[in-house]
Amino acid sequence: MKATIERATLLRCLSHVQSVVERRNTIPILSNVLIEADTDGTLKIMATDLDLQVIETLGAVSVETSGAITVSAHLLFDIARKLPDGSQVSLDAADNKMLVKAGRSRFTLPTLPRDDFPVIVEGDLPTSFEIPAVTLAQLIDRTRFAISTEETRYYLNGIFLHVIDDELKAAATDGHRLARFTIKRPDGAEGMPDVIVPRKCVAELRKLLEEALDTNVEIDLSASKIRFTLGGENGIVLTSKLIDGTFPDYTRVIPTGNDKLLKLDPRSLFDGVDRVATIATEKTRAVKVAVDADKVTLSVTSPDNGNAAEELPAQYNSESIEIGFNANYLKDILSQIEGDAVEIHLADAGAPTLIRQDANSPSLYVLMPMRV
Repeated sequence: MKATIERATLLRCLSHVQSVVERRNTIPILSNVLIEADTDGTLKIMATDLDLQVIETLGAVSVETSGAITVSAHLLFDIARKLPDGSQVSLDAADNKMLVKAGRSRFTLPTLPRDDFPVIVEGDLPTSFEIPAVTLAQLIDRTRFAISTEETRYYLNGIFLHVIDDELKAAATDGHRLARFTIKRPDGAEGMPDVIVPRKCVAELRKLLEEALDTNVEIDLSASKIRFTLGGENGIVLTSKLIDGTFPDYTRVIPTGNDKLLKLDPRSLFDGVDRVATIATEKTRAVKVAVDADKVTLSVTSPDNGNAAEELPAQYNSESIEIGFNANYLKDILSQIEGDAVEIHLADAGAPTLIRQDANSPSLYVLMPMRV
């Protein structure tokens, strides 16, 4: 295999694929990327960790000899990063080695044969639909902070996608908070299986979307695999296994009878919580929220660091209530609310609280209280 490629093109592609490659691998070939050169002048670069696979197709300056080889992902990425701007990189593979040349720099890297490189077998992906990239990015941003990191509850380690009637819903929860985002069901999504997209796939997809926000993303899925195609024919294809588990019926925790409505500016509440939580320690991450007629008092008491309080104006005309929340969880939710008002629907100090921008907002959040 012998090909020449612009350094900027190579670097951009390697930055996409190398983050899929785990730093520590017991299987040496999983540290490598597969590079395939075709006589039509394209290069395909592929990386996998056996659960997630990304393939990017890019145009080369020239392909003298077609072929395929695997080489260390992080090493090639580091080399490409340090080569001079505007240079052309020659990749020449033969005799279990790859010669990388650019300007006056030469590197000889060990390689492994392409036949040993594992490929995720997608099988049949019967459900197929398109979503604007900007909508998919918003769906991820509004929910992924609530994904659980607890490995024992592996079925919560991702975003749950499911169709109800004419809506596609995305939900994530870690047992302490729930985030849900709803969009109109895309054409082709009817009858799709309920799926849980793993956390790592969500993170990689969100990075890739950043450079494709003005395009559509094609999504193909079955009950066990999902494939995202960005940028059409010569774009990026991200394929992932899905989490094999049952997501709990989260609708049961969405409160319907919370009759006390608190309305205030989400930015002011975020900043207020952030300030009073400065003195909170790991043990006392709770912030007390005391709600009275047209005002909210935030307070934190720490045995080591003293106490803090802040008063904020608000719209509220039910009976007074005191409730505690994890400061970080509350801030995570507030940072997702756009606009100058947030609705907080309260019941009592021990009941889940419903948070949303308004009744028509596609996002909905539920936060469990803490004892304070």
